[in-house]
Amino acid sequence: MFRPCIDLHEGKVKQIVGGTLDAAPGSLRTNFVSGHPATWYAELYRRDSLLGGHVVLLGPGNEEPAREALQAYPGGLQLGGGVNLENAASWLEYGASHVIVTSWVFRDGRIDWDRLTELVGRIGKKRLVLDLSCRRRGNAYFVVTDRFQKFTEVALGPALFEELSDWCVEFLVHAVDVEGLCRGVDEELVQSLAKWSPIPCTYAGGAKSLADLEKVTQIGKGKIDLTIGSALDIFGGTGVRYEDAVNFNRNSGRAALPE
Repeated sequence: MFRPCIDLHEGKVKQIVGGTLDAAPGSLRTNFVSGHPATWYAELYRRDSLLGGHVVLLGPGNEEPAREALQAYPGGLQLGGGVNLENAASWLEYGASHVIVTSWVFRDGRIDWDRLTELVGRIGKKRLVLDLSCRRRGNAYFVVTDRFQKFTEVALGPALFEELSDWCVEFLVHAVDVEGLCRGVDEELVQSLAKWSPIPCTYAGGAKSLADLEKVTQIGKGKIDLTIGSALDIFGGTGVRYEDAVNFNRNSGRAALPE
């Protein structure tokens, strides 16, 4: 299933090469800056009954457009970026269906189980999506935090997904090495996610055509959803027509997300 997105950077909807976030000054690579506000996209997704899309705050200065997007499509979008114990409940009150958390539950390169316990105690596992975005190092994929720049000691694998599935309702995994490049999805990672994750999982990174959506559905054995960003025509791309992605969902027979 196609999952939409609204990536916010410096208050605007943008498509950015993920691996360049917070890199050396002047090296940030931006594929697209929208002339539309975040609410335009939220209203579009609401019109087309798209579920499970995510609004991601890429740094400070994005809170107000994020709130406006959530209010434009209450209960239809997830919210990630800077989420912690203090603000998670507020984002849900603003209209997020779920909050997406990564950096805050990883400290000193490891999972901070006390923080995770506190967070789940406050909002419940059914409102939590854990972001296990990763980069490859050697033969393994490691979780990266702090806008994809900092490697943790946590490698993706079946034991990790099995353990963390008790604490959340879904996983989001950006393949940072191919994020925003429109050169195709990381098929090995998609196949692995289908084997490893016992709960719903969304993959993001590298999608360049509708064929990638079909491929992820096939090799992910119907268990992995796909976020498409830079390749979409609504984000200045030429690889995927938004209308075709919407029709793919309508023809898939999946009208709603799993509980």
